[in-house]
Amino acid sequence: MLQCGKRCLFFRHMLQTPLLPPRLAPLTIGPLTVACPVILAPMTGVTDLPFRRLVRRFGSGLNVTEMIASPAMIRETRQSLQKAAWDPVEEPVSLQLAGCAPAEMAEAAKLNADRGAAIIDINMGCPVKKVVNGEAGSALMRDLPLAASLIEATVKAVSVPVTVKMRMGWDHHSLNAPELARIAQDLGAQMITVHGRTRCQMYKGTADWAFVRRVKDAVAIPVVVNGDICGIGDVAEALRQSGADGVMIGRGAYGKPWLLGQVMHWLDGGGVLTDPPLDEQFAVIVEHYGAMLEHYGSDTGVKMARKHLGWYTKGLAGSAEFRNRVNFIDDPRVVLEALEAFYAGTGAIAVDDRREAA
Repeated sequence: MLQCGKRCLFFRHMLQTPLLPPRLAPLTIGPLTVACPVILAPMTGVTDLPFRRLVRRFGSGLNVTEMIASPAMIRETRQSLQKAAWDPVEEPVSLQLAGCAPAEMAEAAKLNADRGAAIIDINMGCPVKKVVNGEAGSALMRDLPLAASLIEATVKAVSVPVTVKMRMGWDHHSLNAPELARIAQDLGAQMITVHGRTRCQMYKGTADWAFVRRVKDAVAIPVVVNGDICGIGDVAEALRQSGADGVMIGRGAYGKPWLLGQVMHWLDGGGVLTDPPLDEQFAVIVEHYGAMLEHYGSDTGVKMARKHLGWYTKGLAGSAEFRNRVNFIDDPRVVLEALEAFYAGTGAIAVDDRREAA
């Protein structure tokens, strides 16, 4: 669960004084133009089709799919095809691939470009052990020649833009994101996204937005800042420190599919939108829950949805007891009954300001 800590608390107080949005140009990614550069980050097990569809309805400049392993994509496994599915309402869609074999990455990229993906994003930032032990994700930041081979093979395989998502480096002794970004640009990549942490930090500490400026200064293609962007105050400060061309929002959108739309509204000069009232949030949750059951099937859908129910209800009175109860219910009808009772009763009275992150 994301803990924004003191920095988010500070920016929440800042919002008492209206923040003026920066003037951001539309994001140009090869032949594509993203009018408002607010991007939904790829998050395994979170940014699936049901969630991305909701986010797009509230507002997002660009959606990125969950990370898909290139070998699984080539085999067209059921899970990879499920992750690669998108709704036409999301288009243009960026599809993210992970891998460590240039030929496999190229083949998987071509398969998805042929299926209609508008952008192929290469994951060079995932820090989880399973991915890194396979020499993919952020492990590639320890092997720039291999990283370059992957980028080159992917760019040559497709006619759509190729982008790269990375971290600052493997650790603070090897902050090589500017070097990797230059390599990627020279090989034809059209955009760079930087999560302001090293691999060894995982998700600890706070994202270093100021470091991203070093990547921005190193290349001429667009650079997007990512990490710890939980609300309007964070967007303003991340853009100020990084000089980036746009923001990518990940864990800050947990339980708040409307967050990116709020950011877009603010960047467009419309001011700060409050969260939807609780009755509207309840309607969103019910819709999301039903979409997950349809997408995954009842058995898997119930389990996959539990984390979302936790994020949606966090910060409401009685939410801990509600989560502890529904996390052990396998019948979706009973879960919906419990959800309805929770929001209909006094348990749905907010006990904090919902924070700037779920």
